[in-house]
Amino acid sequence: MTGDDDIARCAWAGLDTEYQRYHDEEWGRPLRADQRLFEKLCLEGFQAGLSWITILRRRPAFRAAFHDFDVAAVAAMTQDDVSSLLLDASIIRHRGKIQAAISNARLTLDLNVSLGSLIWSFAPPARAVRLATLGDVPAITPESTALSAHLRGLGYKFVGPTTMYALMQSSGLVDDHVTGCHRAVGA
Repeated sequence: MTGDDDIARCAWAGLDTEYQRYHDEEWGRPLRADQRLFEKLCLEGFQAGLSWITILRRRPAFRAAFHDFDVAAVAAMTQDDVSSLLLDASIIRHRGKIQAAISNARLTLDLNVSLGSLIWSFAPPARAVRLATLGDVPAITPESTALSAHLRGLGYKFVGPTTMYALMQSSGLVDDHVTGCHRAVGA
């Protein structure tokens, strides 16, 4: 889809300027820093059942509420913090998702490897052929299913296969920019 700025992008970016910026500057770029990957893990969990633009527009508030997703700071949050966050209209006020972010932080602190190493160990090989349309993009893959199962086995919550595939896309483990998109390498 070509935007008002005459730049061809994946159709999901549409005409919303924040979506376009996210598409152009973040989505699909390899991300390995643990704190930023923890943020993506949490935000993808909060997104479950909602649109990504809802989360993207609230990301500054999420960063403020969750200590910029510093894993140790989130792990130290208490039930009093959960109660306060349930009153904070600037984020998604879902008790289970808030508690999952805190619990997932505690689990992350207990990992024997970095979060980045763990997540990237599930990266699939690069596709031989670029996807042509948004309809060709899968919702889950064997790798996202395996990552989900591994994280669930460790006790993580809100890490289903679809959510983990979205994490893989947004963090650059897969390149789902479709043919014709200005970000599609070799398209």
